[in-house]
Amino acid sequence: MSNKILIVLCLIVSALLPSCKKYLEVNPKSSLSEKQLFESEVGFQQALSGVYSQMASRDLFGDNLSMGFVSALAQNYAVSGSGVKFVETRALNYSSAEVIGITNKIWNTSYSAIAGANKIILNTEKNRAVLSDMNYALIRAEAIGLRAYLHFELLRMFGPEYTTGMNLKAIPYKTTVDQYAIVPSTTAQVLTLALADLTEAEALLKDKDPILSNSLGRQIKMNYYALKGLEARIRLYAGDKPAALRAAQIVVGSGKFPFVTTAAASASAGFRDRLYLTEQVFCIRVRDIKTWAEDEYFKANGSTSSKLTRSQANFNTLYETTDFRLLYRIEQDRGTPFPSKFWQSYQYDTMDSNRLDQYVPLIRLSEMYYILAEAAPSVVDGIGYLNMLKANRGLQALPLDLSPAALTTEITKEYQKEFYAEGQLFFYYKRKKILRPQFMNTDLSLSKYVLPIPQTELEFNPNY
Repeated sequence: MSNKILIVLCLIVSALLPSCKKYLEVNPKSSLSEKQLFESEVGFQQALSGVYSQMASRDLFGDNLSMGFVSALAQNYAVSGSGVKFVETRALNYSSAEVIGITNKIWNTSYSAIAGANKIILNTEKNRAVLSDMNYALIRAEAIGLRAYLHFELLRMFGPEYTTGMNLKAIPYKTTVDQYAIVPSTTAQVLTLALADLTEAEALLKDKDPILSNSLGRQIKMNYYALKGLEARIRLYAGDKPAALRAAQIVVGSGKFPFVTTAAASASAGFRDRLYLTEQVFCIRVRDIKTWAEDEYFKANGSTSSKLTRSQANFNTLYETTDFRLLYRIEQDRGTPFPSKFWQSYQYDTMDSNRLDQYVPLIRLSEMYYILAEAAPSVVDGIGYLNMLKANRGLQALPLDLSPAALTTEITKEYQKEFYAEGQLFFYYKRKKILRPQFMNTDLSLSKYVLPIPQTELEFNPNY
């Protein structure tokens, strides 16, 4: 890891949390480490909030790894022309300044957040005495789970496709906080290390996570079911369908994440749930998302040529006419269709917890159904899982006599519809080795699914 990304944890938090800034007002920067930040449960919570805040930044899931860069890679937008956002990204021009600049931010901020998580994990043992049993379990498990989540996201972007590259060097899996370069783990090793982290975190949360007793607010934390959802995602990436099936069944079988109701999905503008919040297994709160998701990205405001959208004909090709996702989330702005998932209007309420915007999905209930459909022991079982999801999107059921290939085609269609502008579709294409993504006119090589490791990392780390 380069020195540029190895940021002292309290400096991360101080940029985001006013309470940590107070430490800086009194003490020199060199003394701001475990001694002060980790001397109380409040300090641990602040440090953990700092990691979540980095994940919510535009560098990561607030933009680049959701509606922005990775969605452009998946051809979600039809942008073109000089000066328009993501033109080089959409062209998969990985040597361009645009792509290099964005991937550098993703790499550096991800490893900075990982360093923050590692510092928390280390101090839950060093300063165990200041934590109650409950907070020890919650804080340590969340930090370990976030470490696994971030490493897997980096692997999916910068590592080789699994079946052809499982034994090739991929990314460093960092479990310590220091300035030393380490030998990058192979793709298979990254998955093994991430699953080991999830096993430890799940054991900590299995009997203690408040989400198990219907506590509100845990969906914006790395909760127990988020760990199982991530496990299902990783197991399927590795081709272990039985294990992926078992993990996804735990999430679905919990009953904690009900499908969005028709009334909520189709409500009037200020009250419409366009993010399907009840279905979020894990999501990130991004409080300032409106500043780029609305005016900069999606709403026309008199100019459509530079906005992130597609033609109405494209949307009609993507969605069936009865699909909730077309009817209520592809909306008109000055005569032009735009995805409204992230720029929805909001009827302000005295209760901040009632907001229907400001969230970015990281793990959805729908993904668990897609995993169940793909990993099911029979085609009929797989169709049954997919039909459950389709029924809750206003769609007709599939016939039970589909061929395996036809079921795969239907699953692909669902990924394209469900994860529009969310960043998951590019990684699905990579895992399935799809060489002609939707809305592309030419075939790709598998190498286009591997983003280049930043040059600063290659120069610092001689182990590649």
